[in-house]
Amino acid sequence: MSAKEIILPKRKAVLVAGGAGFLGSHLCDRLVASGHVVYCVDNLQTGLRQNLHQLEQNRCFTFIQHDIRDPLPKGLKVDEIYNLACPASPLHYQADPIYTLMTCVVGTRQLLEFAARNSARFVQASTSEVYGDPLEHPQNETYWGHVNPVGPRACYDEGKRAAEALCFDYLRLGKVDLRVARIFNTYGPRMRADDGRIISNFIMQALSGRPLTIYGSGKQTRSFCYVSDLIQGLMALMAVTATLTAPVNLGNPQEFTVLKLAKLILALTGSSSELSYEPLPIDDPQRRKPNIERARDLLRWSPTTSLPQGLPPTVVWFGECGQAIGGKKRPLPVDYAPRPVIA
Repeated sequence: MSAKEIILPKRKAVLVAGGAGFLGSHLCDRLVASGHVVYCVDNLQTGLRQNLHQLEQNRCFTFIQHDIRDPLPKGLKVDEIYNLACPASPLHYQADPIYTLMTCVVGTRQLLEFAARNSARFVQASTSEVYGDPLEHPQNETYWGHVNPVGPRACYDEGKRAAEALCFDYLRLGKVDLRVARIFNTYGPRMRADDGRIISNFIMQALSGRPLTIYGSGKQTRSFCYVSDLIQGLMALMAVTATLTAPVNLGNPQEFTVLKLAKLILALTGSSSELSYEPLPIDDPQRRKPNIERARDLLRWSPTTSLPQGLPPTVVWFGECGQAIGGKKRPLPVDYAPRPVIA
């Protein structure tokens, strides 16, 4: 192929809402590395500026501290929008449930209106939580879910369901070219040590020599997707040219019990921590596993990183963040305490 025949990818202006968070910061990294101009929008309620330190001096990257419930700055022009702006762990989204619900609904509407004005393609980060404690297994996108609309998790579960409804109304009205990703449990470097999720809790407890807290029998299951695989899936979803009139599951269909995950982490860290059993939290799902046939067919995407492959760099991340690793004990954050959630 001659030089004249080489087709370079179009450089785009991309807005990442929630870009200082765990997933958002990895997405910003990948987009900048792909040659795009990235506007990271985050109010830093749960996102962290240190997740973006490697991008701060890059001329293709701009950080905007902003709450998406408010109108976006005038004059900002973009080609694509990823909406990842919402607390995603039960500990964080239950801390201020009204904020969570309004971020899902009002914030998504603000971004959809902004997308319509810019004629920008839109990816909405939804969640496997829309399936609730599912009666169908594995979960297919056609399943309507089993959600408690008035329980303590409803601010997130129902907020994300309402955001999906908004998205598809905008699509049906021809106002926005959009697609919705239902994201299953994701893990990897840059997870917050205090987010109360199962992998961060277990690693923190194992590295500090504390008992690993198992809620319930430990037989409940989750499917864990490594962050780099998930980001690849989101970008593939944005890139697909077909009009998508239904959500797409993104996650790893390899299913693990909570007890097996605990034993994997104990073996990986060499920890002598014991297991401590506590009652299940309210509305905690018993099983969670995505059916990803739609993603395979439409996006040619499936995860490639197994849990035994993805856990080591995740453990190293927590170690480098000042936790105990390799037998060397370091103090935990003063406000750290494992929370009774396993999402």
